[in-house]
Amino acid sequence: MVLRIPLLFEGSKASKNLYALFDSGATYSCINEDRGEELEQFTTLHTPMRLATASEHVFMEITQRVTPDFYKDDIRLSDEFLVVPNLSEEVVIGATTMQKWRIKLDFEHDTIIIDPKVAN
Repeated sequence: MVLRIPLLFEGSKASKNLYALFDSGATYSCINEDRGEELEQFTTLHTPMRLATASEHVFMEITQRVTPDFYKDDIRLSDEFLVVPNLSEEVVIGATTMQKWRIKLDFEHDTIIIDPKVAN
């Protein structure tokens, strides 16, 4: 189950409104390489991550990450986003980030619910 929501992302270089795909089927949060580069400097992973893709027997190697803040209704959240070259979405918010911040997907209203007590 997925939702696509516009959010404000804030990095060390810039702030930008990006569409984030909330995907409970994705483990990690990811960002398109071009969008990530606009926000902040990449951090190189000491040990690259090898991740499975939706295509069977196809893997990708991730070597960089960014850690921008992102906002929903003035609630500030943050997490690690793996930099994925040629990612079709601007941002994917995965299950790990949703669990960390207890983000609930509200499909009836096409929005997300964040408990402000958890985020502030």
